Formats: sequence, C-alpha cells, structure tokens
Amino acid sequence: MEQYDRLFTLYEEFDTERLRDLQRFVDLLPAVDSRVVLEHWEDTQAELRESRGEIRDAFPETGETFAELAATATRDQSFAALDLLHKHGRGANVLVLDVDETLRSAGNTDNEIPRDTLHHLTEFHEAGVPIVVCTGQTLENVKGFMIQGLGNEIVHSGDLSIVYEAGTGVFTPGHGADTKQLLYEELSTDIQSVFDRVRSRVLPEAPEELRRGCHLQGNEFNVTLKPNFETGTPEAREIIDWALVYQTDLLGESVAEVVGVEGSAGEAGQWARAWYADRDPEIRGVLEQEGEQPGVGVDEIPEAVRDVFERIDVAYYEADAAETGSLELNKVVGVQAAFDVLGIEDPFAVVMGDSKSDLRVMEWVAEQDAGISAAPDHASSAVLDHVIRTDDLVFDRGDAAEMLGTVWALHLLSRVAD
Repeated sequence: MEQYDRLFTLYEEFDTERLRDLQRFVDLLPAVDSRVVLEHWEDTQAELRESRGEIRDAFPETGETFAELAATATRDQSFAALDLLHKHGRGANVLVLDVDETLRSAGNTDNEIPRDTLHHLTEFHEAGVPIVVCTGQTLENVKGFMIQGLGNEIVHSGDLSIVYEAGTGVFTPGHGADTKQLLYEELSTDIQSVFDRVRSRVLPEAPEELRRGCHLQGNEFNVTLKPNFETGTPEAREIIDWALVYQTDLLGESVAEVVGVEGSAGEAGQWARAWYADRDPEIRGVLEQEGEQPGVGVDEIPEAVRDVFERIDVAYYEADAAETGSLELNKVVGVQAAFDVLGIEDPFAVVMGDSKSDLRVMEWVAEQDAGISAAPDHASSAVLDHVIRTDDLVFDRGDAAEMLGTVWALHLLSRVAD
C-alpha cells in the first residue's frame, strides 16, 4: 500500500490542479509575437519550477517522477494507472493507435487530432516509447496528417510505424530496406483472384437502388460498402443490411469460380451465408431479419470453398459498413510486422481502437499477455465488451488525450515501482 499512500499524499497536500494548469500553459502555448505574452510565459514557467521543486523535496526517493506525475496526470488517472501497474506489473513499451473515431472523431473534434492528444504522443516519443499508427486509411493520407500533427522529425525518427489499409502494408521510415513492407505480396494467387472478382463486380452488378445507396471504399484486398446516408440512421442501417447480404453472396460466387467448384450462383451464395453466419452472431442476426437465412449447413460446403472462406473475413458494422477483407492482411499481421522492424521483442502494448479490426489486435495482445486495450464509449459493442471485461479502459468520444494521460501516468509510475 506504500505507493497508494504516497499518491494520496501527493494529491492531498499539493495543489496539483494548479500545477497541471501551469504545465499545460507552458507546453501548449502557441508561438505568439508578443512581449507581454512572453513575459507571462516566463513567469508561469518560474512558478512551475518552484511548485515542482516543492514536490521533489517532499518525496526524496521518487520526487522527479512525482513532480512530473502531478503536472501531467489527474488524481483519477494516477490511481487508475497504479491499479494497472499492480495488475500487470509493467508499463507500456509501445502504443498501437487507430485514428478515425479513436485519436480523432468527426463527432466533436472537427475530424482533426486535438492538440492535447498530439502533445501526449510527443511526450511518449521523447520518452522512447515507439508509436504504431494502425488504420484503414491509405499511406499518403496517414503520412500527411501525422507529419502535420507531430512533425516530420518524429514521423521519420525510426520510432514510428504506420500500418495502413488495415494491414496491406507497413511503413517505418528510417529502417532502410525494411522501411516499406508490402504485405499483400505474400498472398496466394487464388485469394488475389477472389478479391479481383469481388471488387470489380460489387457495384456494377448491384441492384440499382443498392448501387445508388452505397459507395465503395477499401483497397484491392478490402472491399467495403459504405452508406450514402448519415452513419447510424435507419436509412444507413437498411442499406448496409442489404449490402451485407448482397456482398456475402457475391463472395460465395467468386470463391466457387476461383476454386472451380461446380454449382449455381445461388448455391454458392448460400455456402457463404452459412459459413459467415456460423461465425458471427451479428451477421446471423442480419440474415434472419432480412429473411435471408442460409438454406444449407456448414457441413454441406465443399472443402475447397471452405478452405478459402477460412482466409477471408466478412464484417458487419451496423448502419456503417459491410466489409470483405483478407484474414492474411489485417491489423494484427501489420502490427506484428511493425514490431519486428521496430525491434520490440517483448511488447507490452496499449491498443486503442473502436472497430472489429482493432478488436483483433486487442484480442491478440490479451492472448499473448502482451498489452492492454482501451476504446471510446461509442466503439462497436464487441470492442466495448472486450475492453470492459479486461481493464475497463473506456474514454469519452473525442477524448483520447484523457486515456493517454492514464497511460502516461502508468509509464511514469512503472519507473519507480516497488
């Protein structure tokens, strides 16, 4: 209990709220060409040094760490971090971060990564903690806003890796021949052929109303239908439910064609419905609601077709997306490749994300005892269920900085662990 007692003393006997305000002003004040503002900044910095010095003097063995903790983390963040430290015995040595609806949110951050979030990421970088940005976006998009937010020096430091297009490739500047890894080159020709067929046919062959109600996203190995309606609305839910059934049938037809299994298009679609309904309760529920339950059992699927289904994923995001992707090109594979390049041999990661593709990474680190997971409160139900069952690290939409503050406190406390 000694650590808890020391934390209690820190937050009871010192004005840590004032200290955090001072630190925030010193850290986040933008460049302003004003002598008055500069003088205020200097006065604030002097007060900050004095306040931190008082804490260092009060805690001879842990003073520097506690001064930093008091200046950057709230009481709740620090105690939550200490709980995590006692449970897991270590701090994070790598961050794995989704972008959209995690680091930034269209709901209340104007779809930009907030300054306080970027500041936390800079702190981790300066402390030597590698960052893996893990997203479904293209490499050029991610490079652009990460350089804009964190700066060219950090992005090209050798300690930041970008897993892009949900695992199609990994980009880790500063690592020579390993800087860019095109993971899709490892895919077999039959899987590539399936995706060629699905992607080329998914919109041109769709019923007119479905074609008008959706647009296509993704890449060569990730085919995602998104609604032309506001995400979460009844109209979006209706069109995505329909898109899921249509896309699943198209996948079944494409697989049957590639492996050369005879059967009607309708029969091949039934195989796909049966396979993916058996593996995902949400997909099974959509098929039931649409009156499109499979007319065959999983045991009736030809073995050659099953072998391909095992390597392809169908994912449903209610009122948001229907997605077909390669299980050999996913965020887990990308993260593992990034860890290899970054030289992280014994990872203990903090994984932050909101979708099923992020859930796979969360489950992987949990199975390997290689990290903890956090999610925004609007994440998919499966993600929230996993996060709540593990460490209950849920944060408000658009407020990734709050969770990063807890992770930063964990990093600090792990340096002075008993």
